[in-house]
Amino acid sequence: MYGDTRVIRRLARELRDQADEIKDEATRLVARTEQVEWTGRAAGALRERVAAQSRGLRVCAAEHEEAAEALDRHAAQVERTKELIAAIERRAARLVDAARDRLGDAVDGLVGAAASVMPGEAGDAADRLLARFEPPPRGHRDWLAVELPGL
Repeated sequence: MYGDTRVIRRLARELRDQADEIKDEATRLVARTEQVEWTGRAAGALRERVAAQSRGLRVCAAEHEEAAEALDRHAAQVERTKELIAAIERRAARLVDAARDRLGDAVDGLVGAAASVMPGEAGDAADRLLARFEPPPRGHRDWLAVELPGL
């Protein structure tokens, strides 16, 4: 799902431009053939062959346009995935920060009261898990598989 959406969309535009050029070439080819003042079976055969080639060019142009649409869909999916990763990152950061704050408060309370509980045992298991969380690199797809309490 990775990719620079600007690059993907630029490629889509280039494919559309190529499709337009191919269609224009097909139109020019047919027009030039029709302008030829030549008659007979050979002329008819030439025109039929050019018409067939023109149809082939138009099919090729349509395939370029389909590829451009596929690239646009891919770019949109990449954007959605990047947004999802960013949302997961933000939510995880809030959860981790809150857990570390709670653990810090619990440790401070235990130390101040000279309790017999070790600081590493302060807080609940979910907070301890969150406090130890090692996040994937920013924007990495591994964020999609992160499992944390409350996420």
